[in-house]
Amino acid sequence: MNTSVFSRGSLRTRRSRSVWYSAAVGLAVFAVIFVGFSRTFYLGFVFHARHLDWLLNLHGLLMTGWFVLFFVQVTLIGIHRVALHRRLGWLGLILMLLIVTVGTIVDIRSAAIALHGPADGGPPPLLFMGFLLAALVLFASFVSAGLAMRRTRGYHMRFMILACLSIVGPGLFRIPFQTVPALAFLSTGGPFGLFGLDLLLLYAAIAWDTLRNRHLHPAFAIGAVPLMLMDTPLSGAIFGSAAWTNAAHWLVSLAR
Repeated sequence: MNTSVFSRGSLRTRRSRSVWYSAAVGLAVFAVIFVGFSRTFYLGFVFHARHLDWLLNLHGLLMTGWFVLFFVQVTLIGIHRVALHRRLGWLGLILMLLIVTVGTIVDIRSAAIALHGPADGGPPPLLFMGFLLAALVLFASFVSAGLAMRRTRGYHMRFMILACLSIVGPGLFRIPFQTVPALAFLSTGGPFGLFGLDLLLLYAAIAWDTLRNRHLHPAFAIGAVPLMLMDTPLSGAIFGSAAWTNAAHWLVSLAR
């Protein structure tokens, strides 16, 4: 009996399942972002949204480009074009650096505008800026870890999935769950901050992967902790502290 045939078949089956799994998680995250930004970016022409300047449009295009590249990379694995997948990985690095750079400028500038504009009923500008910048740090960290472990497929795939999950928050915040009281907890995360839609997606991704492989992968064990802490009162205390407020005021002063 030729066991190599069975081993190759088993490998292809596992790879196919991983492709569908990665695509499903990426699609779920992008769906939240698309809905959240539909009124202001994706479908702004339908909702007669105000005109966005070039920097905000660039930010939106870069974020969309990340998901386009993610789905292209997943597809390349699915059709066994691993070499091309690895070559395009450097495009992912460049895109990540652009997203972090432009996103940081946008977040600081938006906080500066909110501080000097009329109150809109949203979260305190400096606190919200802290959350957004922390999300960019996590995104950059996960992408960097994924690229560093590109030869270790299990870690690479999961760190890239975590990178997608780390940037779902801004889209989630803009979905008007508050208009449906039964769904309001998806935006606020409830009293403990651990049940927001961003973390429900994280839990679902980890649970499916763990059940499929019968163990919790170390990449998810490592990555889940900072993502969960982002939704707890601890992060609110950090970004509401005097130390962060002083630092944030300094950053905002640079945008003037």
